[in-house]
Amino acid sequence: MINKLAKFLKEYKSLLIFIALMSVFRSAVADWYTVPTSSMKPSILIGDRILANKMAYDVRIPFTHFSLYKTGDPVRGDIIIFDSEAAGNRLVKRVVGVPGDTVSLNNNQLVINNQSISYQDDLDVTAKAVQKLEFDTEQESQITSSHDLQDKIEDLLGVEHSIRVNKFGSKRANFNEVTVPPGYYLVLGDNRDNSADSRVIGFVPRNEIIGRTKRVVMSFNYENYYLPRKDRFFHSLVSS
Repeated sequence: MINKLAKFLKEYKSLLIFIALMSVFRSAVADWYTVPTSSMKPSILIGDRILANKMAYDVRIPFTHFSLYKTGDPVRGDIIIFDSEAAGNRLVKRVVGVPGDTVSLNNNQLVINNQSISYQDDLDVTAKAVQKLEFDTEQESQITSSHDLQDKIEDLLGVEHSIRVNKFGSKRANFNEVTVPPGYYLVLGDNRDNSADSRVIGFVPRNEIIGRTKRVVMSFNYENYYLPRKDRFFHSLVSS
């Protein structure tokens, strides 16, 4: 048995080293993740493979959340990947509030540090409005007509990005002013009425954040035989 194991290790030594190095790289440096829900539409679509920079905020011991060196902190507007203990899942959301911020939401309009965030219609997206039904996987599994949805451009105090809201609002369209405590972040999905985010799981601890994404690597349309969306390959998630 030992001889067989030694022979196997010798024969596949290079492959095993490659697999080990790739595993370390994906754990501590960079990886990609498939987005399975609509919570970040219209910015991130179901079937997008997003690139995660795992050294954006920390240099970590591989396969752990233990930080050896902090390279930075999330800022307002960042799209972060985090392992949520409250949700029991890995999530992708946008940072809206950083430690010390006061944040409230009134009819899907943010107020941050007593400044009302500006919004304008996203005409490019609205012109291409989907003429189909969207299946809501995060909010009570209900079906919402695309005619009830509206895409807007949100200016998050200098960071512009698209969001999607229900024209008729929802129970998540409002929350009273809160202050983000030290070491925590307030995150929201861009699909504001269809996202289980800080309105459900609370503030996100800094040590749960494992990386940041700025780009889609590739994308496949789950509703059309998994055909590739060529226009989404290497698509930037950062406004120019």
